[in-house]
Amino acid sequence: MDFKDTTYHKSERIATITYNRPEKMNAWTPRMFEELRQAIEDAENDFDIGAIIITGAGRAYCSGADMGGAESARARC
Repeated sequence: MDFKDTTYHKSERIATITYNRPEKMNAWTPRMFEELRQAIEDAENDFDIGAIIITGAGRAYCSGADMGGAESARARC
């Protein structure tokens, strides 16, 4: 998977997943869910990983759901 809304890095037995939409205060998107799922699955299958850290870029961990996409989907209906 090509990570766009998150970053995924492994170093010294630690997998770090970073929500990477600081301009939106890391508001949650369906793509973020898929990237998070993929990264966690990868870390679980890597026997060299002993811990997973989930963090957010910028000043917010995660501000909640990104409702901008929901609005545009509703307008198409």
